[in-house]
Amino acid sequence: MGLEALTQRYLPVLIVIIISIVIGLSMLLISSLLRPKRAYTLKLTPYECGIPSIEDTWERFNVKFYIVALVFVIFDVETIFLYPWALVYKKIGFYALIEMYLFIFILLIGYFYAIGKKVFNWSKE
Repeated sequence: MGLEALTQRYLPVLIVIIISIVIGLSMLLISSLLRPKRAYTLKLTPYECGIPSIEDTWERFNVKFYIVALVFVIFDVETIFLYPWALVYKKIGFYALIEMYLFIFILLIGYFYAIGKKVFNWSKE
């Protein structure tokens, strides 16, 4: 494949990338020029859900919240692996079925381990 064929093939992609970058940067530049620049104390305060902050905004959370979030991400990744596998199940055969059962079994071991460590217990200790 020659240089001319390569440029013919990928030149439209390069043009779209360049146009996208130019449009994005021009929108950022125009918005920074047109926006109001009056900063005042009420504007700079943290705002969440319409409730004014009463306490310190840098509050520490219990580690269990993060652990539950990580367990959720793990099972979300499991779903990401199961979906493409289910689409091609007829093509890959019985061996892949055994592998998927093994994969789910390993994840269930982790799930029951998390239950044993009381990760899903929301009460304070």
